[in-house]
Amino acid sequence: MSNVGHYENFPVASVLCPPHLRAPITAIYHFARTADDIADEGDASPDERLQQLAAFKTAFLKHLDHPNLAEGPWSKILRNLQKQITAFDLPVKLLLALLSAFEQDVVYTRDQRRYANRAELLDYCKRSANPIGRLLMHLYDIRSETALAQSDAICTALQLINFWQDLSVDTPRARLYLPLNADLTSEVTFARQLMGQGAALVHQVPGRAGWELRLVVQGGLRILDKIERIDTRLQRPRLYATDIATMLWRSIWMRRGQ
Repeated sequence: MSNVGHYENFPVASVLCPPHLRAPITAIYHFARTADDIADEGDASPDERLQQLAAFKTAFLKHLDHPNLAEGPWSKILRNLQKQITAFDLPVKLLLALLSAFEQDVVYTRDQRRYANRAELLDYCKRSANPIGRLLMHLYDIRSETALAQSDAICTALQLINFWQDLSVDTPRARLYLPLNADLTSEVTFARQLMGQGAALVHQVPGRAGWELRLVVQGGLRILDKIERIDTRLQRPRLYATDIATMLWRSIWMRRGQ
């Protein structure tokens, strides 16, 4: 999903977003973007990254309890987020889950650790990707268990698609997401199946945001098409103008049933 900035899988405050939800979505984005940068950008050592993530988490919790008193390098971002948490009753546990995933990224990269199996990787996705979808569903007041399961399926699929398209970038950096003894072809097939399981959610998200979700789903599926045709251990697939046209057409087709 894309984006203000470069935080993958996160459609942030685009022209399709309802105006009254731009502030909370942007606040969530900046929270996630900041934590992701701590975990992944710059020249800090893994231990320094973990210390900064712990400090960021502590600052976040302090802002929840004392929004007018807490200070620090992230005060503006966290104060804005705290306002939106109060205004929209955002589930704090979902935001904390994101921090847990960022911490895991640092540890696994530091230790050059591989995921033992798909179940272990999906547990990571449950914290790294699914909270974003559930926060958006909360803002759109979509609360049914079926819809939340569909959201999880889309978000996990998008996370996996990001992994499989970025193998040429991630592997040299010791970011090893392909599980031990896993076959990339079967993992790509699994991601496509997950996207199919969640796709019907596009009919429940209202208005222009529903169209954005259609494009998100079709964008993920289009990337999967490309992953199946090239070796992503050697090059990263990209979307071009012709792909956008295909995505738009397929998005319209989703209106007729999925």
